[in-house]
Amino acid sequence: MREIGACLLYNSRDHITRRQILTDVAQEVGETVNYAVPREKGMDYLDRVETDWAFRIQLPIGSRVPFHCTASGKTFLASLPNRKLSGFLEAIDLRRMTSNTHVTKESLLAEIKAVRKNGYALDREEFIDDMVAIAVPVKDPQSRYIAALAFHGPTQRININDAIAKKDMLQTAAKKISESLFS
Repeated sequence: MREIGACLLYNSRDHITRRQILTDVAQEVGETVNYAVPREKGMDYLDRVETDWAFRIQLPIGSRVPFHCTASGKTFLASLPNRKLSGFLEAIDLRRMTSNTHVTKESLLAEIKAVRKNGYALDREEFIDDMVAIAVPVKDPQSRYIAALAFHGPTQRININDAIAKKDMLQTAAKKISESLFS
């Protein structure tokens, strides 16, 4: 029954449309693109399109990544109202993953403030050494957070400025995903 349910989910109109949008983004940026949703202990990769490069960071569908040190996770944190964010940060484990990981509430709050202002989040080698990422929120018609659309790659091919230069394209793709889900 689980396999039948999974097949129905992956053959749905929404999945097919989202998958095509992710494929288009991956072709344009030349890196791995993913679609992640918040769960109780982190962001789960619900869908992704891998880069064609042999050298890539493997985080398959179903992977769970932390909130505090990933671009996708920070888009979720930025979506929380201040009161809920405060409570969340009291409970979250700010475990150091790399030398760049935010391990204090103060530094993470400053980062979240920037995410809210800019409309996108960055991972500056905070989760995995030598990997950078950018993520934007996917929202419903009432502007409520539902997921993150992101791409990441090794610093040998992409840097933060390269990622930021592609943010408008990523935001357009996130809007297309939202429109496909709610139209």
